[in-house]
Amino acid sequence: MKVRACMYDGGKLHIKVILGWGNFVTGVGASGASGQIGYALVPMVARGIMLGADQPVILHMLDIPPAAEALNGVKMKLVDAAFPLLKGVVATTDVVEACTGVSVAVMVGGFPRKEGMERKDVMSKNVSIYKAQASALEKYASPNCKVLVVANPANTNALILKEFAPSIPEKNITCLTRLDHNRALGQISERLNVQVSGVKNVIIWGNHSFTQYPDVTHATVGDKPVPELVKDDAWLILCLQLVVLVELKLVVLVFVLEAD
Repeated sequence: MKVRACMYDGGKLHIKVILGWGNFVTGVGASGASGQIGYALVPMVARGIMLGADQPVILHMLDIPPAAEALNGVKMKLVDAAFPLLKGVVATTDVVEACTGVSVAVMVGGFPRKEGMERKDVMSKNVSIYKAQASALEKYASPNCKVLVVANPANTNALILKEFAPSIPEKNITCLTRLDHNRALGQISERLNVQVSGVKNVIIWGNHSFTQYPDVTHATVGDKPVPELVKDDAWLILCLQLVVLVELKLVVLVFVLEAD
């Protein structure tokens, strides 16, 4: 998504939030606002969950032209909800309109990985998408725009964005592999039969691909190191990494083969 600084009203800064989920990303930083993720996310932004309960927002939603009708439907839902913090809604398929004045961008949209595709196959598709989005941010966003890249491969997409938006400070561009991190937390909590909230300091290194590595060297449950609690280096090195990297059905197959 991308958020953009906007107007003052009673001393409060309004933030324009741009959301999208298709092949283009927008302003508080997302893309494909008419998709399932966007449909779930925009009400939370409008309620203040993302930027705070006292932060008015103007929501700009971006998607590709074929999704324009659905995007307008999302806009109608937002208007009907009458969120007190929501000071305006713009539904657009124009990346320039979406990115103009943006001060925070969450890049959720990207080319989806289809059956049989590896992440490297998706990468070439995302280069053109992120080049266009980065160019729009470079020209029209706030000079101090902060960008969060979510679409995979997140690290590579963040690098592409940085290259084509050189005026945005490098420290303002980051990415996350939250799903992989959560998978690691979940597997450790299941293994140790503890609440997932009690698992701390798990790290995911590398790009969002088969070079990725879940690191539990510094992970703890309570005040005890996870490796000491698991007491199974083979599981930590092999099985945990497989769970994080590949689809669940493949992991189950691996476990079955090991059992045999």
